[in-house]
Amino acid sequence: MSKSTGLLEKRLGHEFSDRALLQQALTHRSAGNRNNERLEFLGDAVLGGVIAEELYRRYPAASEGKLSRLRSRLVRRESLTDIAHALDIGQYLILGIGERRSGGHRRDSILSDAVEALLGAIYLESGFTACKACILALFEVKLTSLPEVAFLKDAKTRLQEYLQSRQKALPEYSVTRVSGEAHAQFFKVTCVASDVEVPATSGEGGSRRQAEQQAAERMLAQLQVD
Repeated sequence: MSKSTGLLEKRLGHEFSDRALLQQALTHRSAGNRNNERLEFLGDAVLGGVIAEELYRRYPAASEGKLSRLRSRLVRRESLTDIAHALDIGQYLILGIGERRSGGHRRDSILSDAVEALLGAIYLESGFTACKACILALFEVKLTSLPEVAFLKDAKTRLQEYLQSRQKALPEYSVTRVSGEAHAQFFKVTCVASDVEVPATSGEGGSRRQAEQQAAERMLAQLQVD
């Protein structure tokens, strides 16, 4: 690696002894065969387990469904991207020429994948206990600022319940654009609530569900629904 990773490792709370493993964790598939995809797979699994255990401990009265929604909120791409920005991972990424030119070091999908890959690398090098400690430190602020479990519902559910409570027609979602390669598609979705006097909203994301949630969130904002 041409750039010193000392500050990154300090922010992570883990100093790598295996420098090749750290380099692999920061290498996007566009830069070669020895990339971070396998580490990302491993890190994703460890992250999900650690967060699930921590939520189980913190919310002893929460149902399985509520715990699942809390976990999804914490490990979703947006949350991982926030952490990637806090770590300033973008400046350390090893990208192929095309990705560098197109701003890959700022792309949410690449940043969030790199966080998971780093966690996978820590797990391989130092084991579960060290990786768990790193995860809990990185997610502490997000864990302590979670909404009350009783009120945790996704945007589509909140919009539907709001309209139903006022005897209004349910919102309709339609895909207006799909772009990107088959393995990395990008969706744009429009949300229309025909019974209320607000304009249609649109959402974007790496999946249809993600785009629909964003469109619903924007519709709720127009309706001034918390």
